[in-house]
Amino acid sequence: MKYILWIFFAGALALGGGFVYIYSQVRFDAYSIIDYKPKLTTQIFDRNNELIANIFEENRVYVKYEEIPSRVVEALVAIEDTSYFEHGGINYEAIVRAVIKDIKAGRFVEGASTLTQQLVKNLALSSEKKIMRKIKEIVLAIKLETELDKEQIIERYLNHVYFGHGYYGIKTAADGYFRKDLKELSIKEIAMLVGLPKAPSSYDPTKHLDLSLGRANRVLERMYTIGWLNEEEYRKGILEEPAVFDDTLSKNKAPYVVDEIIKEVSKRVDDIRTGGYKIYSTVDLNVQKMANEALIYGYNEILKRDKKANANILNGAIVVTQPQTGHILALVGGVDYSKSSYNRATQSARQPGSSFKPFIYQIALDEGYSVVSQLADIARSFDMGNGKEWTPKNYSGGFQGYISLKSALTQSRNLATINLLNDLGLSSVRAKLSNIGFQNIPENLSIALGSFGISPVNFAKFYSMFPNEGEIVEPILIKYVENSFGAVINYEAKKEQVLKPEQAFLMIDLLKNVVNNGTGRNAKINGIQVAGKTGTTNNNIDAWFCGFTPDVQAIIWYGNDDNSPMKKIEGGGRTAAPVFKKFMETYIKQYPTVRRVFEQPEGVYKGIYNGVDELYTNDSPLPEIIPANEIIQEQENNGLMF
Repeated sequence: MKYILWIFFAGALALGGGFVYIYSQVRFDAYSIIDYKPKLTTQIFDRNNELIANIFEENRVYVKYEEIPSRVVEALVAIEDTSYFEHGGINYEAIVRAVIKDIKAGRFVEGASTLTQQLVKNLALSSEKKIMRKIKEIVLAIKLETELDKEQIIERYLNHVYFGHGYYGIKTAADGYFRKDLKELSIKEIAMLVGLPKAPSSYDPTKHLDLSLGRANRVLERMYTIGWLNEEEYRKGILEEPAVFDDTLSKNKAPYVVDEIIKEVSKRVDDIRTGGYKIYSTVDLNVQKMANEALIYGYNEILKRDKKANANILNGAIVVTQPQTGHILALVGGVDYSKSSYNRATQSARQPGSSFKPFIYQIALDEGYSVVSQLADIARSFDMGNGKEWTPKNYSGGFQGYISLKSALTQSRNLATINLLNDLGLSSVRAKLSNIGFQNIPENLSIALGSFGISPVNFAKFYSMFPNEGEIVEPILIKYVENSFGAVINYEAKKEQVLKPEQAFLMIDLLKNVVNNGTGRNAKINGIQVAGKTGTTNNNIDAWFCGFTPDVQAIIWYGNDDNSPMKKIEGGGRTAAPVFKKFMETYIKQYPTVRRVFEQPEGVYKGIYNGVDELYTNDSPLPEIIPANEIIQEQENNGLMF
């Protein structure tokens, strides 16, 4: 008896020591499950909270237990671990049954894992069938049941396990396979999902629908057998065949936008692909689609006009913004992302050509020139240094002598603009351009023709000064970022007042005239005021239209990626301006409440010069002005008014 007690004591001691030894090996695994921090999918949304894309290492969107429908839990427990809410992590009866079957077969043929054990296996241990691995699994399962409640274990299980097709967690799988939230799932869809973890590849409904439906029917049968479904629910579920979608994992609807957002957010967080952030962008997917379709339309029109054009190097870009907020509504960096991910809207530096002229003319207005000031549209030669001489020409050839500032900009006269720049003083103009933020400005008069590189998105920033009453607004793609704990990172557009509102409005009026009567007439739209400027560089290498309405601005560019010339007929007016019109007409149909008329600020006056109504300000007065109200009064006094 004494020896039996000693043997029992020694056995118990050995067993206890073994338990302690095993637990010492797996205790860190236990903490990793208790303090569960999975890799989570970051999601990007548009301004209307529509999903733009998922970014991830493991495609997992987390769902809390209280957000999981009870039917999901019932279906899972029914098929995987019916006594889940009764046992303490280990189902001893099931283990005995499994051991007997394994002994008879002489190998592992049946498991007896509870949901707790399955969680341990998925999160902390391998799936190989070895005795030591099984013992560690049991030890960990017992530990978890003492540290976590049943609901917490279910929550971790349903969020962690793999559901096939690249989907981790049941919320991700529901959206991926059925495009539904968990609460919208039918009983058959629930059964299909909870049946997947047993063999995700085999039961993937996008590849093996019959197997998936068969597995789901076994789940329903089990629920019916134990009384968790009534007969009507069971029969209805058996007959149902849900629609299954084979979507891409990222669901990326705006790849150029997504690339830029990843770059921007990665400057402030280092776990963008695993941190489960929700990024709320300024983009409107409806507008993004309009912009993309308009860009492709313009691209196809070029190819129709020029049968020799190389479709592989011809490209374009468009940036649509709200000039008052800086919010980028659409950003398309090329005609086909699948062929080229290079973002021409943000990364390219193309010469703006004549679309840069408004900034020269704005400086002139602020220096005291008026819209009727006379400019010399005559040929001159300029010493460029190093023995080089420059004799510029007008795009359409010829010259007109002295013409008004308004006419010069409307017709985009090169010679008049260069002579204006020369009169203003090259160094003075360069300094003013630098003060408002322009960079890499050449130290010669060619800047009058936009002879430097700039990206469309950067150009959008500077053009915002006109429709935004003289305030430059930095374009932004992100409103705010929310992390998995609810903390928020806000993004704000940088703003700087560089013009007086009344001076900016003079330019708006001039650019309206460009669209109504000048080189931008192909951008004219009935029922809404449009202002803008065309741009074409030497040899038709670049074609631009930079236009805006009271609420919306669009910068459009076309050219060849290798900087080779396009056909001579391609220019800002023919190539880019019609794209603005096509885009804006679609935009107005979708958003009919958009403002149609520019609001005139205080400090802008109307006078008559040479019999024509013209606008002026205190800084840009008309010469020999007779105010319109005085003329009306004089006519009344002379009995000429009826």
